[in-house]
Amino acid sequence: MTPILSLSAAELERWLEEHGAQAYRRRQVWDWLARGADTFASMRDVPTALRAALEGEFAVTSLKPIATSVVDRGLTSKTLYELEGGHSVEAVVMRYTDRTTLCISSQAGCPIGCPFCATGKFPFGRNLKAHEIVEQAVDAQRILSPEGRRLSHVVFMGMGEPMANYLAVVDSVRRLADPELLGISPRRIVVSTSGLIPRIAQLGEEKVPVTLAISLHAARDELRDVLVPINRKYPVRDLVDAAQEYARKTGRRVSYEWVLLAGVNDTQQDAKELGALLKRRLAHVNLIPFNPVDDTPYSAPDRASIRVFRDMVEAEGLNVTVRDTRGREADAACGQLHERVMRATTPVA
Repeated sequence: MTPILSLSAAELERWLEEHGAQAYRRRQVWDWLARGADTFASMRDVPTALRAALEGEFAVTSLKPIATSVVDRGLTSKTLYELEGGHSVEAVVMRYTDRTTLCISSQAGCPIGCPFCATGKFPFGRNLKAHEIVEQAVDAQRILSPEGRRLSHVVFMGMGEPMANYLAVVDSVRRLADPELLGISPRRIVVSTSGLIPRIAQLGEEKVPVTLAISLHAARDELRDVLVPINRKYPVRDLVDAAQEYARKTGRRVSYEWVLLAGVNDTQQDAKELGALLKRRLAHVNLIPFNPVDDTPYSAPDRASIRVFRDMVEAEGLNVTVRDTRGREADAACGQLHERVMRATTPVA
């Protein structure tokens, strides 16, 4: 069946008119989806005959949940979804006192190949379609509605390189922000990239004021070439220049993500290089303690080392925070639930 969110507003309204319904019924259907409806039959203010016609032609979602993990006393939940065609992606819902955030996937797998990331350990599958990205958010609202919560923030930091699926990501951002669907302000949406410079420039022209996050992890090319292989094509200083041009055009501060790897990028040299790279930039540094991944040579620094590195970066005059390490035991790092499920279902040769 056709996923209903694969239709644009105009396409759905045209279908409704062809089936004898007024165009405003589209807004009712979208409103029910945004409130967490999981069947057309539950859309009570939609006429019974129209609900039956919708049920006969459309699917509420194309995503099939195949595994979940819930930790932090229920505050963090990850779902692994099977896509049409058999690939799978993850989405993580994180509940806080003042907000509820979804970490969303834009690709099945990732072509970048960062050696510390679980996502890159399996073959790249495919780009997600815009509706498959939006469906992750709609399904998150389906989970949150019985809790009396609303999805308020979205970060494109799940599986995949968002800028390598640019058109679908931008389309999905516009749909997430549509007040007739989820109505999430673009200012509460973060789009991350490992460094596709041409797409950063393009995003600056889109008139969607999302926060740009750069997966930096190293401030010198020698190290970043290893940790983020696309750096060999787009060197780190060129990347920061492109990000700051985005900040200039949009007035939005850029977030620089730095996964802390013990003994690799948490030294005084790294802090000084980072300070020199971002000095006088409209920037914020987000330190992320590494969530250990099997079969990699990397390990997480201890809490004392994290504090020391944070203080060294602050001493360089930069704004810096340490990300809340939610859900470590829940395979919460990108790709880890997918990896566990794939290991359990892949026959041993």
